[in-house]
Amino acid sequence: MDQRRAQQRGINTSVRKAHVKTTDDVEEEGYDDVWPPRVANSTLRYHDIADVRTEVGRAPADVRVLSSQHSGRVGPKSTIPPRSRATQTGLPVVPNSPRRQSMPTFDDDIGERHSDQLLLGRSKPRIHWTVFVGLALITMLLGWVLFTMLANWWQVTQDDWHYGRPRTYQVDMVVGHNDSPANPSHFVALNLHSHIEVFEFPGGDPSKAKVYVGPTLIGPGQDLAVVTLSFKDVNGDGKFDMIINVQGSHFVFINENGQFRPTRPNENIQR
Repeated sequence: MDQRRAQQRGINTSVRKAHVKTTDDVEEEGYDDVWPPRVANSTLRYHDIADVRTEVGRAPADVRVLSSQHSGRVGPKSTIPPRSRATQTGLPVVPNSPRRQSMPTFDDDIGERHSDQLLLGRSKPRIHWTVFVGLALITMLLGWVLFTMLANWWQVTQDDWHYGRPRTYQVDMVVGHNDSPANPSHFVALNLHSHIEVFEFPGGDPSKAKVYVGPTLIGPGQDLAVVTLSFKDVNGDGKFDMIINVQGSHFVFINENGQFRPTRPNENIQR
């Protein structure tokens, strides 16, 4: 142990002498050349780190501690001090510079647009053109149904105003049944529960009233069909014959013997 301590003391003494000699030689001898020779990188780093620490307030004792740590080692001397784990105090506070936000490039814009298009394409599936055609046809069909319903309603409303319920039609006409232009006969056509009936008052006399039974209408809503009367000589005998008009159909009654009768199948009539 005594021998090892003596060796360490000798090494420390030689290191200190070499260090003092180097500083004195540099001060006295100066530089022989115009430019100083290149110094090893490890020495530059060591001196730079030591100088920086000294400037910022690091105590010079750190350098002595590091040199004493290296002096106890056996082998070549390392000029690079180990990293100090102690917290450095007295260092100037450097504000954190905000990160520079990189401007989007043209390629980034294209990529983002492409990704947006892909997302839109996935979220909104494409609709086939036949769907729009079907919707248009359905809309037209619904419109036609609504228009038809509205037209029918308007027609029924007008018939209610003109003919009432049940549908009733009245007219005066001289047909030669004890009547005259001063006292024409009065006719009333009635659609009573889809049964067509015609009432005649010859010469306007209710006591001589006659009833003519017309056709029976079949189908829904036929009780609201309008029935009208017209008079025309259809067989050429010079007398007005009675024609019952219902929804585009015409039923002829021949004027004969002071009253009206339905036509026979073999009769020649002109409408």
